[in-house]
Amino acid sequence: MEHVRDLSLLPKAHLHLHFTGSMRPATLLELADKYGVHLPEALTGGEPPKLRATDERGWFRFQRLYDMARSCLREPEDIVRLVREAAEEDIRDGSGWLEIQVDPTSYAPRLGGLIPALEIILDAVDSASRETGLGMRVLVAANRMKHPLDARTLARLAVRYADRGIVGFGLSNDERRGLARDFDRAFAIAREGGLLAAPHGGELTGPASVRDCLDDLHAARIGHGVRAAEDPRLLRKLAERQITCEVCPASNVALGVYEKPEDVPLRTLYDAGVPMALGADDPLLFGSRLAAQYELARTHHGFTDAELAELARQSVRGSAAPEDVRAKLLAGVDDWLAAPAPVPA
Repeated sequence: MEHVRDLSLLPKAHLHLHFTGSMRPATLLELADKYGVHLPEALTGGEPPKLRATDERGWFRFQRLYDMARSCLREPEDIVRLVREAAEEDIRDGSGWLEIQVDPTSYAPRLGGLIPALEIILDAVDSASRETGLGMRVLVAANRMKHPLDARTLARLAVRYADRGIVGFGLSNDERRGLARDFDRAFAIAREGGLLAAPHGGELTGPASVRDCLDDLHAARIGHGVRAAEDPRLLRKLAERQITCEVCPASNVALGVYEKPEDVPLRTLYDAGVPMALGADDPLLFGSRLAAQYELARTHHGFTDAELAELARQSVRGSAAPEDVRAKLLAGVDDWLAAPAPVPA
């Protein structure tokens, strides 16, 4: 049996983490108490809520819990705390680069409007990055459930603030709603402004949604993308173009996309040559953070330390990190793998 290395020491990039979903459970409880918000037992029981989002009712329940947690973020100081703690958690899990995803329109009503909300978020990210040493940037995401004109507004705003730490533009929420092509103009604005296109696809719906992200939105990365495993031609396309899929194994199981951890097609994507960046998605709701996703690949899919190191490299290559940060992280991956594995006691 192979002696295994500590995955929390493996340098990696984290490319799929949602803003409110990054919150520590204890922080949510404290903020709810601070503002007198009554949380359902699903958010206070100490265990991740039981969620199956593969039907409309299940997704609505997931979204309702997320919205309730977000309602506890009301002051700039709450945003600062959330971002700082997200950075601390990522560092603990070996991350050297984090691209946190946010739809600022969701926070605007309590933070003085869309532009003030975005500036508060960007300032918090800048402060957390300087204070913790974690490379940290923002991916602004539009909401599929809203009108495509709203997405264009967000894309223009994201481009306007690109010099303040925004590196990408995404599209989130229930991919069964809103055709990708309805958002093509928003993504064109983002791409023309130098932002990386990273829409969600291939999670709740099949390979066609991944293909739409590629063909209609010219995606450079795909949020999730796991359902591409059902289409060998699509897998070849992703591999040929080296389109990174931001795969979130624990999330896939929690939301009922796959029944068991071993059903998530990590090995299928890996063997097909599709780059992956493992992500935690929403740790608040799914109960596990970044290093746990690598542990899942090791435990349930038999990934060796050399293969896990390659997954970490793929996450770095798929990121928007500057070259010096990439070089440092990639060298760290090599050092992690070169170090002798510990001998079990």
